[in-house]
Amino acid sequence: MTDRRGNEPPRKGGSGRGTPPRSTPSRPSPATDRSRATPQRPESTRERLLRQAREQAEAERRAAARAEKRPTGDAPRKRAAPKAAGPRKEGAPTRRPTSAAGPRKVAAKKAPAKKTAAAKKTAAKKSTARKRPPQNRPQPRPKKPRVKKPPRTLKLGRSTLRLRLTFGVMAFVLSLFAGRLVLLQGVDPDSYALAASKENNKTYVLHAPRGSITDRNGVEFAVTEDTVAIVADPSQTKPVAPQLVSILAPKLAGTTTPAELLKALTGSGRYKELAEKVSPQTWNEIKAELKAGNKVIAQQNKGKPNDQKAPALIGLYTEADPIRSHPNGSIAATVVGVTGADGKGQSGLEYGLNGKLSGQDGKAIYEVDRNGNKIPNANHTVEEPRPGVGVQLTLDRDLQWFAEKRIEEAVKKYQASGGTVIVSEVKTNQILAMANYPTFDPNGKYQSSDLNNPALERTYEPGSVQKVVTMAALADAGLIDLNTKLRVPGTIDVQRRTIKDHWNHGDLNLTIAGVIAKSSNVGTIMAAQQMRIPQFVKYLHDFGFGEPTGLNFPGESKGRLMQGDEWPEITRSNVAFGQGLSVNAVQEASAVNAVANGGVYVPPKLVRNWIEPNGTLTPNEGAPPRRVVSEKAAKEVATMMEAVTAEKGTAPQAAIDGYLVAGKTGTAQQVDSACGCYQKWATSFAGFAPADNPRFVVYVVLHDPTGARGGGFQGGPVFRDVMSYALQKYAVPPTGAKQQNVPITW
Repeated sequence: MTDRRGNEPPRKGGSGRGTPPRSTPSRPSPATDRSRATPQRPESTRERLLRQAREQAEAERRAAARAEKRPTGDAPRKRAAPKAAGPRKEGAPTRRPTSAAGPRKVAAKKAPAKKTAAAKKTAAKKSTARKRPPQNRPQPRPKKPRVKKPPRTLKLGRSTLRLRLTFGVMAFVLSLFAGRLVLLQGVDPDSYALAASKENNKTYVLHAPRGSITDRNGVEFAVTEDTVAIVADPSQTKPVAPQLVSILAPKLAGTTTPAELLKALTGSGRYKELAEKVSPQTWNEIKAELKAGNKVIAQQNKGKPNDQKAPALIGLYTEADPIRSHPNGSIAATVVGVTGADGKGQSGLEYGLNGKLSGQDGKAIYEVDRNGNKIPNANHTVEEPRPGVGVQLTLDRDLQWFAEKRIEEAVKKYQASGGTVIVSEVKTNQILAMANYPTFDPNGKYQSSDLNNPALERTYEPGSVQKVVTMAALADAGLIDLNTKLRVPGTIDVQRRTIKDHWNHGDLNLTIAGVIAKSSNVGTIMAAQQMRIPQFVKYLHDFGFGEPTGLNFPGESKGRLMQGDEWPEITRSNVAFGQGLSVNAVQEASAVNAVANGGVYVPPKLVRNWIEPNGTLTPNEGAPPRRVVSEKAAKEVATMMEAVTAEKGTAPQAAIDGYLVAGKTGTAQQVDSACGCYQKWATSFAGFAPADNPRFVVYVVLHDPTGARGGGFQGGPVFRDVMSYALQKYAVPPTGAKQQNVPITW
């Protein structure tokens, strides 16, 4: 058997090792042959993966087979040098024959040439390298021919999968439709029906009539009048704009101009407001002229083709736009207040009672066409508006008017910054007049600063009128009476501060009536120091100071009274004669009214009745009255106050012929906000008549009068005139009582 190296083919001509191998063409494997065949169809991914797995398994099997055939010896076999003769030694390797004819010839050795050092070094490396025996070399795997990939073609899906996918998508879409139908028909059909109706329906607001405001006798202070707003549809008015301007401009003079009208009538859009608050009479006149103009146009269009006919005067409409009017102008304007363009109250009672006066708007829903026009005889719903509740005040229009005129004269005469008059009925403390000056006309132009009500919003230090409350508290506590006598010095020191009277004097022997008649600050302090401060503070709260009046008037100020009842002595002394606290005019008038009412404090009242839409009057229930001092104490103070209007008192100007009048003057320093110091003044007068059977209380205050100051000669005459008017209007006869001879000195 011929010994070859691995799978090496036999060599030509002898057995020499240097003979080159014969080139024998390698036969391709059956797999290669099969792969070269033209495929019947494209090889699928599954088939390709299976084929690759089979080829890999076959390759691994062949490699394992070759590994089993390899010799297991560690050292490679060496060839024996050729010998001329002699037997082969045992263990020497057998010479590998090169052919079947016999062993290969050994070539004759040539004389070795002289080697260089580099060649020797290379030869040494080669000699030391471990040579692998030929039989251990694996036969090289034949290179597989590169198979040309077939062109990519469209893979056709399976019909079953397509059908299933299609049915799944259809089922999902149908389920969405089914769910939507269930939602529309079963879950919430009403909301969708409402949404659909909104597309074809138009809602018109039906404004509720605002309640009127009247005086105690039904005379209207504020009433709502039916007026309209004129609007235009420019798409209809544009062809006839000049003719419409000639009709509208004279009727709407003062509210708009011809240029503005023409611009609105020829503008873009479908809605333009031309004028607001137009009286029904004016709109009727405009409609009459439009009707006459259309009649003339119809006559001119007779017999003409449609394209030559003149357009009719159309495109004007009206909307309800009620206006709030004040038939009595400026009378009680600061009390009643005004409304805004939206019909809601902006000041005064219009603002404070807006919830009752406004009522509740209604609405009408009509089906309309695509142009927004009502469809005749179509379905519609109407929700009627609920009219507002009217208000009947306690004010008397005539007495209010007179009080306003009289305080205006006084303010102008004494160049004061303002003035207020309060008139109330003693038994009920219903306010018959709440007059302020300056005032404004709500039917004309006014500023926002004109809208306040100083009678309730402006506070000040009341001055000596407060001595009425101090004496009532002391008399109720049993600390003074008409026989009380005091030695009154010209000044008094309280906590290192000196307080004096408004006139210079030495020691005076005054009765307690003399202290009131002369309006002595020092005498009042001496009497007040007999009462404990906490008790004094309690009386002040009982009289309503530092508390809201209960009128719930917007913007009302409750005044200022020192917190707590642990006051320093200087504070109590100042408050006793009317400094160190602040009040509004209604608070001070109500405190004096309590004395006139026999010691019973009745909370003031401004709203007498509520007027229901059907005309029924519902009484306005006020807070209950409370007794603050005894009737005896109130009577003693009233007697002291009678001496004020006597000839030797501080206000003889307030006396009224035939009537017994009790009163008290007041002159108080006021803090100037500009400097934070006492630099301004307020003069006042409060009183009631008839003093022996009081019917009315009148309180007058002037703010910042110039020149000489005094509550007697500045406020006294206003009190006298207003009280006289009230007594005459309500036919209060004189009682014929004479003033008691009460000594004022001793």
